[in-house]
Amino acid sequence: MDARQSPMFEVNLIGKLADLKEENYHNGLMLSALVELLITKNCFTREELHIMMSNLDAAFTPINPPTSPTV
Repeated sequence: MDARQSPMFEVNLIGKLADLKEENYHNGLMLSALVELLITKNCFTREELHIMMSNLDAAFTPINPPTSPTV
C-alpha cells in the first residue's frame, strides 16, 4: 500500500478522531458528575478516591517497562 493515503481516507480518519474526542469529553464529564454525586452522598471522600487512584495506577504501571530494541 502507498505510504500516503487517499484524501478521502484522511478526511474520514479526521472525522473519526473528532468523534472520539467528543465522546471522550462526554465520558469525562459523566465520570466527574458521578464522582461529585457520590462524594456529596458521602459514599467516599476525595482522599479515599485519590488513594484508590494511586493504588490502581501503581498496579497498572509496569515495574520494568520494555526498552527499545537496539539496532
